Amino acid sequence: MNMIVCCKQVLDPEAAPSTFKLDAANNRMVQPPEIKPVVNPYDEQAVEAALRIKDKDKTQKVTVISLGNNLVRDVVKKPLSMGADELILLEDPAFEGGDSFAVATALAAAIKKVGQFDIIFCGRQESEWDDGQVGSGIAEILGIPSVTVAKKVEVIDGGKLRVERVIADGYQVVEVSTPCLITVSNEIGEARYATLKGIMAASKKQPIVWKPADIGVDKAGAAARKSKIVKLFQPVKEGKCDIVSADSPAEAGALLAAKLRENKVI
Repeated sequence: MNMIVCCKQVLDPEAAPSTFKLDAANNRMVQPPEIKPVVNPYDEQAVEAALRIKDKDKTQKVTVISLGNNLVRDVVKKPLSMGADELILLEDPAFEGGDSFAVATALAAAIKKVGQFDIIFCGRQESEWDDGQVGSGIAEILGIPSVTVAKKVEVIDGGKLRVERVIADGYQVVEVSTPCLITVSNEIGEARYATLKGIMAASKKQPIVWKPADIGVDKAGAAARKSKIVKLFQPVKEGKCDIVSADSPAEAGALLAAKLRENKVI
């Protein structure tokens, strides 16, 4: 079984909001160079889902594909240190500025170039935009079934997968034939840590780098966008605190309730 995991290098979601700066001219957020980017946390869990399948059969292969420009090798190699076998980078200035459609189109073209695959794993969404559209877009372009927000994935007889997917009041169990695409949710659990052996092995592996021409894409990134960002801004948060003073807890409670009603909170 050949598995492909799509991973993205993102701005560190754990960084303090005050460190981000707005580039109004290009409608994007800029993170200072002293703060290192990371692999999208949801994508790490997608890697984990693939590796759990590989744990049961070491002959299975996990290929990771990342798209971007000026990708930090220590960051994008993390899935290799976790146990993935191969890393393909779609790396070129032309890939910058794309929306979900542009990214899904490029990743689908790269997957076609890879050739044989059984499962494609993606994170349920990215930590930057939280749109959650790329995985389903890839499945649509490739014409394969997809199952979203999975919390458990198992291989069963007949080349099928048994998937538990998260719903509002619990989870539902579905079966899907391969080839297929699965988007993985955080309910799958924490991704494994990279071992020292894995880190050393990853340092020796060189990624395969493809340009737009290598995957047969005429337009990529900003040139392939289907959507337009009209305005990107940081919301202004204002806080106001009123202190309720009273001679007794009962009186304070009554005054608080009156204030809440006045402000239409209750």
